[in-house]
Amino acid sequence: MLASDRELPVSGGPEKRTYVREMFTAIAPTYDRLNRIISFRLDQLWRRHAVRRLGWERAPAGVYLDLCAGTMDFGAALARRAGFRGRIIGADFAPAMLRLGRGKSPRLAPVSADALDLPFPRAAFDGAMVGWGVRNLVDLDAGLAEAARVLKPGARLVVLEMTLPPGALLRRVYQLYFRRVLPWIGRRISKHTTAYTWLPESTQAFPPPAELARRLENQGFREVRFKLFLGGVCALHEGTRA
Repeated sequence: MLASDRELPVSGGPEKRTYVREMFTAIAPTYDRLNRIISFRLDQLWRRHAVRRLGWERAPAGVYLDLCAGTMDFGAALARRAGFRGRIIGADFAPAMLRLGRGKSPRLAPVSADALDLPFPRAAFDGAMVGWGVRNLVDLDAGLAEAARVLKPGARLVVLEMTLPPGALLRRVYQLYFRRVLPWIGRRISKHTTAYTWLPESTQAFPPPAELARRLENQGFREVRFKLFLGGVCALHEGTRA
């Protein structure tokens, strides 16, 4: 591990909040492009799969939350579904990211907001989605509780997040890509020195899928389950607000 890597505030606290906000503001112009490159465009496939698990068909004209929305790619994936007639609120605390997503769909409405203190009333949304964002929260449990607060009873939450493959061989190959190749590509394109080192470091520090599922249950979600993609490099979690 590089010396600069050890200084990344992956464990939480105000330093993590400041770092994450400044980082995403800095890499906003290249964020979508890099997502496609480093995931081999699988990020789009995984979002589409997650949208299918959202259960939006129960309320096709409802209001949905794209939490930690970034450039609102997740919300745009829902907006493109045939038969969807609702609205999607994209909430993120990095306005520079939201500005880049404004033109992706007329059904998207960006709102600058912190995931730990959302400016929405209780039971405001018919469903919510988070794409690779819960790993960046300063307080994971508080963020999950806040997501539960703004969801209607029976509404579903879907979460895509990076994880580490359980298989030893794949994990070694993945770690090589994740810790060596990916940061090099990220630095070359984004010109940010640590943003794409943050990705593997924060993933390493994040709870494994089974633990995240337990914490979702603790915050009021039922029917919680998760599915691993590509041998376990990414996990899709889903739960229904009790």
